[in-house]
Amino acid sequence: MLKNKTFWTIVGFFLAGTGLIALMLSLVGVQLAGLAWLSKISGLLAFLVHLLMVLGGFVLIYLMRSDFRGDDL
Repeated sequence: MLKNKTFWTIVGFFLAGTGLIALMLSLVGVQLAGLAWLSKISGLLAFLVHLLMVLGGFVLIYLMRSDFRGDDL
């Protein structure tokens, strides 16, 4: 599939972790400095982007760690 699965797994963890932290902080009214511009545009847009970061990160981790050769046990 990809020769650098480890790199994409780390990117997935970074996306999922950053998205989860941003969602949790937004519950108490705090924002990450790098993502504060999203809340200035729209609160709903910021929530959707954070949610997509989490979901995209988990999908990326799953895809990089899965073996799609079709070998069944």
